[in-house]
Amino acid sequence: MITPQELERYQTDGFLVLDSFAQEHECDALRERAEQLVQEFEPAEVVSIFTTHEQSRIADDYFMTSGDKIRFFFEENAFLQDGTLKQKKERSINKIGHALHDLDPVFDRFSRSEKVKQLADAIGFAHSHLVQSMYIFKQPNIGGEVSCHQDSTFIYTEPTDIVGLWFALEDATVENGCLWAIPGGHKCGLKSRWFRNGSGGMEFETFDAEPWPEEELIPLEVKKGSLILLHGLLPHRSLENKSPRSRHAYTLHLISANVKYSADNWLQRSASMPLRGF
Repeated sequence: MITPQELERYQTDGFLVLDSFAQEHECDALRERAEQLVQEFEPAEVVSIFTTHEQSRIADDYFMTSGDKIRFFFEENAFLQDGTLKQKKERSINKIGHALHDLDPVFDRFSRSEKVKQLADAIGFAHSHLVQSMYIFKQPNIGGEVSCHQDSTFIYTEPTDIVGLWFALEDATVENGCLWAIPGGHKCGLKSRWFRNGSGGMEFETFDAEPWPEEELIPLEVKKGSLILLHGLLPHRSLENKSPRSRHAYTLHLISANVKYSADNWLQRSASMPLRGF
């Protein structure tokens, strides 16, 4: 599943590409299920727009209470000035989050498959909780930019012990918004964390104000079925998708079962639905 050389490369670079991790039919099953969920979603009552450019966030209950639900978030550029969608709903959703892995049987089965368990074991996450999942569409022509960030900024634990699993459900290229990462950037420590400020909003606590050396970012172009492991402290980003091709991906985040999960993280769950592992 993963060789000692690959594990060493992950520890050195902060990321690792595993080609052909998911079979084509598995990728297609997740895509088909996501399409079904979008078809069933009725956006008339609630519209929540996903962006990574906000330095603070006014309380958005739909977003803030999505840690134990399946909810839908639109692209920033999906709307006309009058508030109507520029194109069909299916081409306007940015992502679905954040508990697909617990609430949907198709995503649960994939997320807790034997090969994912074996991989988690190989990288030291045998005893872990599946804390968050997202289906990301990166829509053609309007797929939004995700600015350079560390996952541990948003999923803060003490000590830091988190890994992201990024599954390419379509080919990811520079043209359609693949991931970019700074090799070895995870060794520089946590730059900031995003937390609930107690006043109904979110804000950043900055530990290191030095800008990211974005000239060191390299593209991680991968084929459909590939898995990219991402260390929680790895700086990474993706650019806008201005191409006519989508870039669907499924992401899953694991945290060690032994860490302290911060009570002021944005992502929280009700007591009736605690985090669980494999």
